This record gives sequence, structure tokens and C-alpha cells, in this order.
Amino acid sequence: MNAAVIRVAVLGLGLVSSLALAQDKAGTSAPAQPAAAAALTAPAPDVSLDMAYKKEFAFLEAQKRELSARIDTVKREFERDRQRLEGEVTALEGQALSAQSRAESLAGELVKADQLAQANADNRETLQATFDQARSTLESLDVAGLGDPSFVDQDDAGKLQDLFARAQQRLGALSAIQRGPGRFFLADGNEVEGTVVRFGNVAAFGVSPQAAGALAPAGGGAFRMWTQPADATARAMADGKLPALIDIFLFENANLAIPEPEKKTIWNEVKKGGLIGFIILGLGSLAIALVLLRAVFLKQAGASISGVLDAVAPAMQANRIDDAIAAAKKFKGSAARVVTAALRGIQQALGDNQLDRTEREHLEDIVSESILHESTPLSRFGGVIMMIAAVAPLLGLLGTVTGMIQTFDVITEFGTSDPKLLSGGIATALVTTELGLIVAIPCLLFGNLLNGWSDRIKDDMEKAALRAINLYQGNVGRVAA
Repeated sequence: MNAAVIRVAVLGLGLVSSLALAQDKAGTSAPAQPAAAAALTAPAPDVSLDMAYKKEFAFLEAQKRELSARIDTVKREFERDRQRLEGEVTALEGQALSAQSRAESLAGELVKADQLAQANADNRETLQATFDQARSTLESLDVAGLGDPSFVDQDDAGKLQDLFARAQQRLGALSAIQRGPGRFFLADGNEVEGTVVRFGNVAAFGVSPQAAGALAPAGGGAFRMWTQPADATARAMADGKLPALIDIFLFENANLAIPEPEKKTIWNEVKKGGLIGFIILGLGSLAIALVLLRAVFLKQAGASISGVLDAVAPAMQANRIDDAIAAAKKFKGSAARVVTAALRGIQQALGDNQLDRTEREHLEDIVSESILHESTPLSRFGGVIMMIAAVAPLLGLLGTVTGMIQTFDVITEFGTSDPKLLSGGIATALVTTELGLIVAIPCLLFGNLLNGWSDRIKDDMEKAALRAINLYQGNVGRVAA
């Protein structure tokens, strides 16, 4: 296809060249004649297409060689530029990697510098806190000069060495026993003068004409006589002697007052339980009174059973029902009333001087009804006692929950830094539980014991009534025989 195109192009170029040559010849031979007439009259030129093709082919071959040479030149220049640019890119990549490595190294050094700066700041704060604490502690121990320029202008190492030296010097002075005149308060609050013996900075003794003993901080550097006796130790220390056994009261800070230890009594423990504790205590007192009253009632009811039988038996054996009823009425109590009811039933059931099976069952029903009627007095206060035994632990649990709520309220407001603030709620929580158990356990124990005693009395009353029936029935049988 390319050859055909080239061929057509060559032929076209040949025709154009021929026409141009013909026009030139016509113009030179007859310039005055018109172009149209010249064309009509002039003979056709002798044009060789083969020669024109060869010329054009040679021309195109020359252009092709020229273009090929130029293409080769361009390729060589492109290859040189590509190699040069690749070298430059490689160099730039190396520079970029080097710069990145250096940046990472600088970033690591910056992190280390920040850490070092933070550590130095922390150390500085620690040193400052140490200096402040040491200054406060040593000034409380009467060490002066910590605010002088000679101390403040020193570097940190010099300040530390100076502080340790002063602390060691003051510790050596405090570790010795010091005696001297002083004033202190007695147990009754009166201030007296006497000899104060300082056992370092952790204990002190006072000796005066009025009293002698161990001293405790009273606040503001003052001392007061401690409640525990230490007279012999104090006088021996004042005389420069060191006894084999030292009665000593150790304290941490002489400037903080130490309160008197609270005396533990039952009333103080109950007061810690608050309102719920007093309610439990009231229920316990009521339960004790009810237990005692019920015990008295049961004792009276149980004691008359044997007496009633002893009084009724001779009359029943002699078949004197009226005398037996009169003897039973002389006694008071549930047992006497049950036996009397049985005797009246016998009196009503008399027929032909004997008791048949139906009448005996009727008498037993009368006895059972009488015992049921007497069960209410015998069971008196039993339900209340068992109710207190059940309610007391629940009240103790209520006090426990209330105390824990108080404790958490204190923690929410003040935190856990001061245990004394938490002691109130914890005491309420523990004391109410203790009081509830103290009340519930005896109530449960004595309540069950009294219930068992009541059941035994009922059984004895039933036995006594049936014994009276059996005595009469046996006597009637003997008479009939």
C-alpha cells in the first residue's frame, strides 16, 4: 500500500513538473499571445514518466537518508539525556534517603532531649519538694539557718549535703536523753512546773511534786500527763537512771494533740448504733420481760397438776364426784379448770353407774375442748417473743445498710484520707448487726424452750383429766362386780 501511494505521488509530481516546463516554454516563445491560444497551438511536450519517477525516487531516497540520520541523532541525544537524568534521579534518591535517615536520627535525639528535659524537671520538682519537706521538718526540730543566703545560694548538691549534715547533727542531739525544767498539765487539767525528761523526740516524762509519769502531746508543743501510770519510770529517768522496764508512751509529733482513749462501755457501744440500735435494745428489753412473765405463768400452771390429782384421787376412788369437784375448785390455774371440766362431764354422764364407749368419747371431747380453751393463756406472749426474734436481725441489717450509706456519703464528700470520718458509719453498720443478733438469739432460744414447756403442760393436763376419768371408771367397774 505504501508503494502505491509513493507511485501516485511520484506521477503527480511528474505531471506538475511537465506542466510547469510547458508553461515556461510557452511564455518565452510567444509572450504576446494569450495563454489559451498558446495552449491550443503549441505541440505537446515530450515528457518521460520513467525519468520523472527516477528523479523523484532519488529525491525521496535522499530525504529518507536525511530523516534516518536525524532520527539516529535524536535517539543518541535521547539516550544521553535519559542516562544523565537517571543518574541525577539516583543521586537525588540517595540524598533523600540520607536526609530521611538524618531526620529520623534528629527526631530520636529530640525525643531523648524531651525525655531528659522532663526527667530534669521531675528531678527538680522532687528536689524542691525534698527541700521544702526537709526545711519544714528541721524547722519543727528547732534547726535554724535554712532561709539564710548561705544556704539558699548553694547548688542542689550543696543543699543536700548541708541538709543531711544538719539533720544528722540534730538527730544526734535528739537521740540523747535531755532533762530540764518545764511545764506540763496534770490529768485534771492543772498546769504545773517540774522536771521534763525528753527521751529523744518520741517520748517524754514529767516529774512534779503533785504527780509524775509519762507525758503525751497536748497540742502546740505542750504536754499533759498520760492516764496510764508510769511514776517509777519518770522519777528514775529524772534521777539519771535507766530502769530495766520502761513504761513509755511513744508519740509521732509533739505538736499534734493526742486525745484520751475512749472508754468502752456497753452504753457507749449502744450509742454508736444510733436510733436503730436503741430500737433493737428496747425490743430486747421487752422480750426479756415477756420471757420472764411467760415463765412465771407456765410455772404456776404446771405446778398445780400433781396437787390436783392428789386431791381428787381419794374422792374418785370413793365414788364421790361432788367431793372431787369441790377439791378441784380449791386449786387455781389451767390444770384445775381442765380436771373440773372432766369431773362435771362425768357427773353428767352418769347412767347406770357405768360409762359406756360413747359416753367416754364424749368425755374425752370435753377434755380436749377444755384444753383448747386453756391454750390461749398458756401460749400468751409466745408469738410476740418469736416475732422479736425475727425482727431484731432485720433491724440490724437495716442499721448495717444505713451505716454503709453514711460511710459512702462521707467518702464521696471527703475521700478516704481521714479514717475518723468513716468510723461513724462503720460503727453504726457493725453495732446494729451485733445488737440484732444479741437480741434475736436468746429470744429464739427461750421462745422455743417456753413453747416446748407449754406443750408439755398441755399434755400433762390431758393426762390428769384422763386419769380422773380412768379412776372413776375403774371404781364403777369394781362396784358393779
